[in-house]
Amino acid sequence: MNPIAVLKRVDFKNILKVIFIGMSHPFFIVPTIRATKDCIRISADNYGRLHHENGPANAFRHALWNYLIAKRCFRIRHDKDSVLQWAEKITDWHEHVFPNTELAKTMDFHNNAVGRLVFRENPEKTESEIIELLKSMTLVSVKIDSNTKLASLKTQFIHILDQ
Repeated sequence: MNPIAVLKRVDFKNILKVIFIGMSHPFFIVPTIRATKDCIRISADNYGRLHHENGPANAFRHALWNYLIAKRCFRIRHDKDSVLQWAEKITDWHEHVFPNTELAKTMDFHNNAVGRLVFRENPEKTESEIIELLKSMTLVSVKIDSNTKLASLKTQFIHILDQ
């Protein structure tokens, strides 16, 4: 993942927005970029290209991404609420900027939130332990459609395509 290539796909208004987000916590920028690169690598190592589709592997990637951002930023600032707010801001920005169908966007926001919840409940666990936890959660990911009520699935992965 090349951050410059990603930013070339973004309009000027949203580039400014992410710059302002970054300025709010400049020391979180490098750990966030590293977490993003590591997330893509780990997802590809475990699921190949399936993590780019809207199935359980994609749920794993989104949750892992949010978890890694929070975990890596927590090393810099030992304040769970602060790093979780940062992870939410930066991943919400991503979801709003890069187009997706409404159902896929709903799925991504949900799985992002699950990843942050996993960090909130397990900040002391190692990244390897969390990867294994997330892989086990992937096995029981729930397939949804536009009629699914997500309120009862707050701690579970969701997906829209079978793999």
